[in-house]
Amino acid sequence: MRILRTGVIIWKVKADFMTNIESSITVDRPISEVFDFLSDLNNHQQLMPENVYNWSSTKDEARFTIQNMAKLALKVSSITKDKEIIALPTEETPFAVELKWTLHDLGQGKTEAIHTISADLNMMMKMIVSGPLQKIVDHETAQLKAVLLK
Repeated sequence: MRILRTGVIIWKVKADFMTNIESSITVDRPISEVFDFLSDLNNHQQLMPENVYNWSSTKDEARFTIQNMAKLALKVSSITKDKEIIALPTEETPFAVELKWTLHDLGQGKTEAIHTISADLNMMMKMIVSGPLQKIVDHETAQLKAVLLK
């Protein structure tokens, strides 16, 4: 944290900021079906790219390793029926992170699914992990559509 002095006012400026990495897709399935799939973390293994391994899960928790990045243990921390699912780490991570799926009913049996990873990254970490994290969220949203349309 830096302190900036301007006259008699002292400003505290946080050196790093939350980075939001996001991907969205429209799925030709009713919102309740998309929500039911996403609210069970056992299903998320089907969404993961090949560089995710050592997967184990229950309905509310998942553990896995992302090759050359990190081991993660996640637990659903908040759930709003047919709207939003938020998962947070249950163990220490290299940086604060939140994974969120937000759903919007588009009518006529179509649903917009938005996958967001929010991470507290300094500039160096942002340069290193933003690209790989973007690939993961893009892959997961594309897989969501592919899996639900089978």
